[in-house]
Amino acid sequence: MKRTRIAAGMAAAMALSMVMGTVGMADERTTFVVGFDAEYPPYGYMDDDGEYTGFDLELAQAVCDLEGWELVKTPIDWDSKDLELESGSIDCIWSGFTINGREDDYTWSYPYVDNSQVIVVSEESGITSLADLEGKIVGVQAASAALELLSEDGDQADLAATFGDLLEFADYNTAFVELQAGSVDAVAMDIGVAQYQIKEKEGYIILDEELNSEQYGIGFRLDDEELRDTVNEALLALVEDGTVAELAEKYELGDMVCLGDGILEEGETEAGTEAVTE
Repeated sequence: MKRTRIAAGMAAAMALSMVMGTVGMADERTTFVVGFDAEYPPYGYMDDDGEYTGFDLELAQAVCDLEGWELVKTPIDWDSKDLELESGSIDCIWSGFTINGREDDYTWSYPYVDNSQVIVVSEESGITSLADLEGKIVGVQAASAALELLSEDGDQADLAATFGDLLEFADYNTAFVELQAGSVDAVAMDIGVAQYQIKEKEGYIILDEELNSEQYGIGFRLDDEELRDTVNEALLALVEDGTVAELAEKYELGDMVCLGDGILEEGETEAGTEAVTE
């Protein structure tokens, strides 16, 4: 079913792009096609009414409202996000997307969320520390920041070498189902997603030891500085009018949202934009 929704979303986005002229100068733009992981709550997911929503998508909608654009929400296969971006099927990747380690691969917006990678386990697992993961089966989403950390050249490669196995899943909802079933002993994931999962499902905990700290940004193509700058300007306006704070409270991300930090306070908007892309 997910694959069908993705194909339909891609087709709709491409059709809109051709008819309405999505790609072009920022001041000529009529639509804004956002690629996102549709199974990544609270940042992007399908609600009970069958509508795509989440912190990232509501923030994207607020940007479009300011700019007079139509938001096209396009769910993508996370493992194919780069192909979608480079082909022009989407204008950006906006889906709890980690900047760290990818600084030179995209044109980045301002960081907007302080994030960390953590480990989720069952309360009854007896696992209380990273050391307890020795010999255990750990699940992770394919092409994710957590996987990069735990891969052979990642910062947590030594930890991963102690695992019994590291299994990749298409999305974190599937990984969590496997954790519930006992097929994996733990799942490595973003803390915001972990907090959402354990709020919805009792009997699970987040280990106190984090795997890293990082920041989320919106990833644009390397030649899309103008679009990035327009979105950045809109984001700062949404900080100033209180929209970002309202959405952060709604999605229980108030302690994590960092949008505007060190920029609005110091009046360094232009310098901040350059710093993000260096």
